This record gives sequence, structure tokens and C-alpha cells, in this order.
Amino acid sequence: MFGGEGIFVGDLMIGLVMDDQIYLKAGDSNRADFEAEGAKPFTYTRGNERNATSLSYYTAPERLLDDPEEFCRWARKAHDAALAVRAAKAPKRRTRK
Repeated sequence: MFGGEGIFVGDLMIGLVMDDQIYLKAGDSNRADFEAEGAKPFTYTRGNERNATSLSYYTAPERLLDDPEEFCRWARKAHDAALAVRAAKAPKRRTRK
């Protein structure tokens, strides 16, 4: 897919691993947490493109690797962010009058 590994909960991708770096899904509810930690967004370029494309995944803070409970809290927030994206994309159902 992108040369890395996806981290999934069921069919939702909540993170990825690329070049020995863990990235977690960010959204409106947790992006500020990543920014406060100085985390960097996952970016990539295709072929001869000059501009990098940024996805809504940010580097997991290194300190989380030594704190499994805190890592789980961040992973749950990443899962919530992925669920929010899915809900926003869900087709709206029409109701009959």
C-alpha cells in the first residue's frame, strides 16, 4: 500500500509503521495532543511530485514506548479519530415523511 505496515482495530486503520517510526491517527479530538508533543505528520511524495502529501497520522511520542498504559490511551484516541472519520463519511439516510 505505502511501503509500511498498517495498525488496525477490526477494519479501521488507527496507525502505521514506516521506517521504524510509529504513527497514530489524528483528528479534531486529539491533534492538539500530538502538536503539544512536537509530533510530526506522516508525509509522502509519489514519483516525481515535488510537494509532499500529509496524512492524518502523527509520530507517536517516543516516551509512549516505555509506558504501555499511556500508549493504550493514545491508541484509543486514535481509534476514536478513525471512528469519527468513518461516521463523517457514512451516507446520510433519508427519512420518509
